[in-house]
Amino acid sequence: MSLIIVSPLARIGEMAVRHGCLDMLSLMAVGHTFHRPGVIAAGRHLTLGLNDITFAGNEKLIAPAEEHVDGIVAFARGWQRETPLLVHCWMGVSRSPAAAAIAALAIAPDQDDDALADRLRAASPFATPNARLIAIGDAMLGRNGRLIAAMKRIGRGRDADGNTPFVFDPHPAAMVVPADAG
Repeated sequence: MSLIIVSPLARIGEMAVRHGCLDMLSLMAVGHTFHRPGVIAAGRHLTLGLNDITFAGNEKLIAPAEEHVDGIVAFARGWQRETPLLVHCWMGVSRSPAAAAIAALAIAPDQDDDALADRLRAASPFATPNARLIAIGDAMLGRNGRLIAAMKRIGRGRDADGNTPFVFDPHPAAMVVPADAG
């Protein structure tokens, strides 16, 4: 049983090495370039190009869409789970926590949405999962509004400086571990 490490872009190299990650999911704006940590092979890295917005988007901003959630679900289901999965966005606060929740439900669909949301909040007081990603994930994974309601219940996280990675266990009855712990 492996973990999901949620990180801001600035700390992906450190988190990949510290936690022994071999798989990485990046949710970044199209055209935003960054270096993949050397411990992550290109074939085990998926980059999804989307902005952290909740409206339909325009010619400059790409809204989260079904194709992005399809990518998250497929990548999570293909993750071999022998090492933690590193999920990141720019700040590690909105897109990546939403992707972590969707990934958790993709690999362990029988879990309770409220318990998942509570684990996410316990792991990060800053997480504010992108509502559009959550809504699409809810529909695609057949949650019938339960995931949306659970995320609304935990509400917006505290203000963040974008420098606080966290460890999220995608499985029910999980123990929370700070990302900075060995």
